[in-house]
Amino acid sequence: MKLATLKDGSRDGVLVVVDRKLHVCRRVPAISPTLQFALDHWATVAPQLQAVYDALNADPADGDTFIESNCHSPLPRAYQWADGSAYLNHVELVRKARHAEVPASLYTDPLMYQGGSDAFVGPWDPIYALDAAWGIDFEAEVAVITGDVPMGADGATGAAAIRLLMLVNDVSLRNLIPNELAKGFGFFQSKAASAFAPVAVTPDEVAAAWRDSKLCLPLHVSLNTIPFGKPNAGDDMTFNFARLVAHAARTRELAAGTIIGSGTVSNRQGNLHGSSIGHGGVGYCCLAELRMLETIEKGGATTPFLNFGDNVRIEMFDEDGASIFGAIDQDVVRYDAAGVEDGRPIGARL
Repeated sequence: MKLATLKDGSRDGVLVVVDRKLHVCRRVPAISPTLQFALDHWATVAPQLQAVYDALNADPADGDTFIESNCHSPLPRAYQWADGSAYLNHVELVRKARHAEVPASLYTDPLMYQGGSDAFVGPWDPIYALDAAWGIDFEAEVAVITGDVPMGADGATGAAAIRLLMLVNDVSLRNLIPNELAKGFGFFQSKAASAFAPVAVTPDEVAAAWRDSKLCLPLHVSLNTIPFGKPNAGDDMTFNFARLVAHAARTRELAAGTIIGSGTVSNRQGNLHGSSIGHGGVGYCCLAELRMLETIEKGGATTPFLNFGDNVRIEMFDEDGASIFGAIDQDVVRYDAAGVEDGRPIGARL
């Protein structure tokens, strides 16, 4: 089934069931007011939501028009957002750009950081920043939402705990990262608010594309309407989601509603010119990778990071060309606290 959260002026929005084609939706207040409530009571609520989903697909006329731009991220805020780095090609390139070595343990033990989850932004909301000199970059990823996971869970338990799949733009402020990591205490200011695609889907919705706890479909990214990347999210993923969930749960329990990200999707390919979409490659899911390859081949990066007015779009399609999750479609906008202040909580405004 497919689920989304519509903005309604509250922090947590209102849960809707969306039809398979993303044309119509239906509110379900008598079943579950929010997605977090559904996750907390999944065993009871999921079958009821599935019945609504089946009915909506059978008779779309019984739903309201679904408008992606009216959506918040499926979970507007979450108890936990932990982002992995499962595509080691990305790790190798970005670390090389920072003149940092890749530790040997990274090839056997997943890398993961804990991100801010108090206020995600909607999939069509701006990427806000105060200064373009921060090095604003998009990172197109796949993510999962889990149910409750016990401490010390193994991979099979981690796989069974996956409730929903999503796409995410995990925005990075690249020029803030080196100094922050040099302190030896991880990301904080260098990670802006993340945005998730409008619709979260159960794994059965992608059918055979969900294999070995990997989503084996291309992830499409465009920059200012020009195709920028389309790597397959199932290729070159060293650690699958079952492993990432188990890694997150090694020393703690995970509560229902925990979001685990894959890290930037990245496929191993040839040199700069052979890797870009324009030259027949699959391109990239972030600017940092392209800039690193430019540095290797040209002696320096020539592609700039994002500037105010730029647009990023992230989307995934099924084998028939239909959008699975809807699109993340964001403009980069200079943040003006006075301009967004309207008396409502931040999570309700965005």
